[in-house]
Amino acid sequence: MENKKSSFSSSLGFVLAAAGSAVGLGNIWRFPYLAAKDGGGLFLLIYILVAVSFGFTMIVTEVAIGRRTKRSPAYAYGDIHPKFKWVGKLATIVPFLIFPYYCVIGGWVLKYAVTFMTGKAELSAQDDFFTGFITGQYEPIIYGAIFIIVTTLVVIFGVNNGIERVSKYIMPALAVMVIGIAVFSLTIKKDGVSSLDGLGVYLIPNLEGKGIGDIFGVIMDAVGQLFYSVSVAMGILVTYGSYLRDEDNLVSAVNQIEIFDTLVAFFAGLMIIPTVYVFMGPEGMTSGPGLMFIALPKIFLSMGSVFCYLIGVLFFLMVLFAALTSSVALMEAVVASLMEMFNISRKKATYIELGLGLAMAVVVCLGYNVFYFELELPNHVVGQILDLVDYITNNIMMPVVALATCLLIGWVKGTGYIIDEATKTGSKFNRKYLYIFMIRYVSPVLLLILLLMAFGILKF
Repeated sequence: MENKKSSFSSSLGFVLAAAGSAVGLGNIWRFPYLAAKDGGGLFLLIYILVAVSFGFTMIVTEVAIGRRTKRSPAYAYGDIHPKFKWVGKLATIVPFLIFPYYCVIGGWVLKYAVTFMTGKAELSAQDDFFTGFITGQYEPIIYGAIFIIVTTLVVIFGVNNGIERVSKYIMPALAVMVIGIAVFSLTIKKDGVSSLDGLGVYLIPNLEGKGIGDIFGVIMDAVGQLFYSVSVAMGILVTYGSYLRDEDNLVSAVNQIEIFDTLVAFFAGLMIIPTVYVFMGPEGMTSGPGLMFIALPKIFLSMGSVFCYLIGVLFFLMVLFAALTSSVALMEAVVASLMEMFNISRKKATYIELGLGLAMAVVVCLGYNVFYFELELPNHVVGQILDLVDYITNNIMMPVVALATCLLIGWVKGTGYIIDEATKTGSKFNRKYLYIFMIRYVSPVLLLILLLMAFGILKF
């Protein structure tokens, strides 16, 4: 079958595709928001430590599982141990559920990109623009459908001609835009306030008013952010790992993914936090999810020059690229499993997922009007289908998949299963002992705490 025969043409192709799956909306808006909320440099320091320990552990594990089994997520875990077949099924359901609502959000980004590119950016700065758009019955569906169709066009061409080729163009362009906008943001001044003041907020740890419980809460925020940032526990890295050639250096590739993803998140913070600080002050940096769709358009327009108007266009194009590479990875994880489960061609599997994704995306869009409801969950009150599905997948299902993966490798199969695969090309595993300690002891504890927090049993 195609998903067994296909492989990335080079280690670089794998790195760019896997990094593309990791670099998404979570890096662009969620990371800066958490950094501002959790003490700036304090969160940044803790996140880096979590990334090189917990993040590295989970990425290496999933990529190695994929390459060693050469199977889709649906079957990879069962190949390792029959009693863990359910983990593979759950890891397949996760991207299936996330893909439609992620594409809906991708449609929102597309709407803003089009608005800026057509010279109508003033509309995006109106207070009711975002709410008016997402609560509309038709426009969000159209933009979401366009985003899904573009994603499908990439996936249907396969690993080499679709995913790898697009990643090789988009990822360098995305990196250049992120760095360029970040550098520009450090030159902004208004009413005697400099973006360099905001840079200090971002980089310097702030422990004021933070006790041990608060610091532990920051740690758990960083762990939770890793799920958004590195695409673990959703079948993606197992899928991409199955396409990684046996002769490629797995550890080196994972290190590059880790560095690329962390740098993009860092520069996203550098791009957003100092700018928001100048125009909205410290309180503006805690505006959460509304930051990208409500606060930033106003900021871009308040800059006043044509060049700064161009910055708004580049920003939403950058976010659009990031969203696209992630949606491609989500769809590919589902398509790979469908191909293997039903022994069908890539084209047929892709069309099936396209149809299901479109139908579910319509339901998500209607969740802001026709199907609106209010439901109190352990962590917050939600009023949309999108929030509910996001809570179920990101707060419950993904930690369960990751926890089961740790138990499978750390205690049932043994860490040698992963270490042997990671070092079979003769490469060194410099963090081998850290890896063993993390997957056997630390990671399971952190994941269990995340689950307890998701159910409201623990609070920080």
